[in-house]
Amino acid sequence: LAMHYTADTSLAFSSIAHICRDVNNGWLLRNLHANGASFFFICIYFHIGRGLYYGSYLYKETWNIGVILLFLVMATAFVGYVLPWGQMSFWGATVITNLLSAAPYIGYDLVQWIWGGFSVDNATLTRFFTFHFILPFIIAAVSMIHLLFL
Repeated sequence: LAMHYTADTSLAFSSIAHICRDVNNGWLLRNLHANGASFFFICIYFHIGRGLYYGSYLYKETWNIGVILLFLVMATAFVGYVLPWGQMSFWGATVITNLLSAAPYIGYDLVQWIWGGFSVDNATLTRFFTFHFILPFIIAAVSMIHLLFL
């Protein structure tokens, strides 16, 4: 998908349309990618439920690393949701990133850093594409640490 996606506000939506219409089985790959993420969250929720049922939260290091993993996966899914750059993507990025401005002292600066400016724009989309690519590798590394604590 990354070979055909363009992280530019004027081209992102049309590059998604290109993937779905012109790339061989691009529609299938995109839908497997999106629905696979939803299935992954279902698996994570079952894993959390099992951990709660068996009292795995008593192993604090393992549990805390699992919570970090959950937030990393949520961040990856969120930035992936923004990448098609439709109206829902744009306003989702605007609203969710603005929630970070409520953090004391650093909130406003954090939002500006994530946006790459004073509003959700090209720099934001480029950063989100980069985050969507890099975060799975970080998740894999943290997953290994999570397994080491078992």
